[in-house]
Amino acid sequence: MATRSRGCALSWPRLGGSPVTATTAIRDKALSLGFDAVGFAPPTLAAEAKRGLSEYLARGYHGDMGWLADKADRRADPGVLWPEVRSVIVLALNYGPVGDPLALLAARERGNISVYARNRDYHDVLKSRVKTLARWMHESTGSEVKVFVDTAPVMEKPLAQAAGIGWQGKHTNLVSRAHGSWLFLAEIYTTLDLEPDATESDRCGACRRCLEICPTNAFPAPYRLDARRCISYLTIEHKGHIALEFRAVMGNRIYGCDDCLAVCPWNKFAAATSEPGFLPRAELNAPRLADLADLDDAAFRRVFSGSPIKRIGRDRFVRNVLIAIGNSGEPGLARVAEARLTDDSPLVRAMAVWALTRLANTAMRTRLRDTHQPRETDKYVRGEWDAVKEPVEAY
Repeated sequence: MATRSRGCALSWPRLGGSPVTATTAIRDKALSLGFDAVGFAPPTLAAEAKRGLSEYLARGYHGDMGWLADKADRRADPGVLWPEVRSVIVLALNYGPVGDPLALLAARERGNISVYARNRDYHDVLKSRVKTLARWMHESTGSEVKVFVDTAPVMEKPLAQAAGIGWQGKHTNLVSRAHGSWLFLAEIYTTLDLEPDATESDRCGACRRCLEICPTNAFPAPYRLDARRCISYLTIEHKGHIALEFRAVMGNRIYGCDDCLAVCPWNKFAAATSEPGFLPRAELNAPRLADLADLDDAAFRRVFSGSPIKRIGRDRFVRNVLIAIGNSGEPGLARVAEARLTDDSPLVRAMAVWALTRLANTAMRTRLRDTHQPRETDKYVRGEWDAVKEPVEAY
């Protein structure tokens, strides 16, 4: 969203008969719209943030996310993205889970979906409120504004730290003293010169819980993430086949991973979200893997309408589900995997083969291999059949 300044003077509301500052007026308006935190930052990034981005891209930690590199100059400097920007308003909305986000990991026949994706797409929830605030700002001041909700080259976490909302923890996510690790972020770039808030300090101390719990060892060092090893990246951003080394440790995580967020000690100050759009839908809270594996494209779109899960598409999602089925330890789910051996998608067929090598008994494994491998035309799927020379006994 962008609006043009009309050059009119500031005209802020009065509280108790006294004029208020621009930052106070904007903060009060944002809180009245339901935001949980508001901060103001200059339109610059600290040198450390710029170096971190450069190193991240140089090491290839971004994997398939080429869009991170394509506009790195804009990401590293808000002034390159929009030369007229004079201040950045950072807005945050709490999506804290109602219960333990890791509890479902033990329910191996169920799929574990990251907390943030169990209901409405957060982009839609935030965008409506941010646009309302930006429109109010323009109408009150004539200032120009641009709105961003995780869809543009904006380094929102360093900006949030500069705005005093939180700090980037050792897991590279934002941590807030009031809300722990459970905040969605959005930004308004504006031509208004606003008084910045004090930068938040790093308060991680000697804690390493987020680093040590990572199932795939995705942190080469504190404050450094190799996305190529991250389960969130693998299940959401990665478009191809998931490497063998990551499959078993993925467990039943079928969309995203909350492990490093959930163990942060600062979550003891967090509260469960009160936003209805973030409360989990019953059918996404603990879905049966067998039901999810059976989804065709139309059913997938229907089930995940309005959900961020929809954007990865049915094939990648069922790929993830079949890995979880292979990790379930439930021989009865072998029949579910068998049904996907003739799926149109090689991504799905490949992981159906892998799941069967984990669940099928010797006779079933041999029969299916002899039936399907000669008919298979995809090189990668044939490789999955070849990968285990000897049939694996059922659990």
